[in-house]
Amino acid sequence: MKLKFLGTGTSQGVPVIGCTCEVCTSENPKDKRFRSSVMITTEESRKILIDCGPDFREQMLLNHENNVDIALLTHEHNDHVIGLDDMRPLIFKSGKNMPLYCYERVGNEVKKRFPYAFADVRYPGAPAFDLHEIENKPFRVLDTEITPIEVIHYEITVFGYKFKNLAYITDANFISDVEKEKLQNLDVLVLNCIRKFDPHPAHFILPDVIALFKELKPKKLFLTHISHHLGLHDIEDKDLPEGMHLAYDGLEVEF
Repeated sequence: MKLKFLGTGTSQGVPVIGCTCEVCTSENPKDKRFRSSVMITTEESRKILIDCGPDFREQMLLNHENNVDIALLTHEHNDHVIGLDDMRPLIFKSGKNMPLYCYERVGNEVKKRFPYAFADVRYPGAPAFDLHEIENKPFRVLDTEITPIEVIHYEITVFGYKFKNLAYITDANFISDVEKEKLQNLDVLVLNCIRKFDPHPAHFILPDVIALFKELKPKKLFLTHISHHLGLHDIEDKDLPEGMHLAYDGLEVEF
């Protein structure tokens, strides 16, 4: 299986509009970050999208991706769901509703933000989704077992997802001991890391991630959901402990 980072940035992306810091003005492509999202390619070449933010269209085009079989949503914040309308070409091509897997709470928010996609009589150009409510227990879809990992993001619960020996977690500032049991000794762990310093009420910062790396002991750990406050990619990546890496848009990881 493969995981491709379609986006590794925060809700504002990088560069940030109007910012002239060294990261936002960097010419290094690794310092330019779309909103966080990944594409999982299964052993049968099926495509599982995790989150669908405002950059979804450009992410698909730049990465030459032309299909999504299902989408998993971590939570309802706009930088993770507001691109769902741009799934229309894929829905039209397949002639099928797009399956979305998420909390019931998240599904209800999707209905509120895209009511036209769930109308009894839909406009001919509207998207169409099939909502599948999931709970904090493993489920199987597309011949792939997926294990949700429930984490806390400020005051809401968010799902990370585990496939085989890889786990992807974005938008978290707390993981319980029970959920950490699912994350022991992974081959690959992906964690959000918004900045180097100053505690954040909703996200891990670098010291938190380093502590989790030492505790959970994955073979590799990739940082995502990165803001311009973390620093230049090429400099900060070299300073990380061995086995830790800054993810960047377009990076592909096999597992």
